[in-house]
Amino acid sequence: MSDVRHVLVLPDRDAAEEVAEALGERFGVTDEPQLVRDALAGEDDAEDAQWLVVVEDPEARMDAAALDAFVADWEGWREVP
Repeated sequence: MSDVRHVLVLPDRDAAEEVAEALGERFGVTDEPQLVRDALAGEDDAEDAQWLVVVEDPEARMDAAALDAFVADWEGWREVP
């Protein structure tokens, strides 16, 4: 078993929450993804921050290209390590 973690970057909290919910339906994610506010230096307003959806994939079953296409529907992207 490997430690695979996907980090999806979304433009706002609403998009991140929608993606986190839809991951279960689309990819069969059973563990709840972690939502993290990613504020840039000097940002105070949570609405202006990007949001991260962190998805654990211990069995490396999620296809990176499929995740890229999936998150693009919300104007997001997948961070590449």
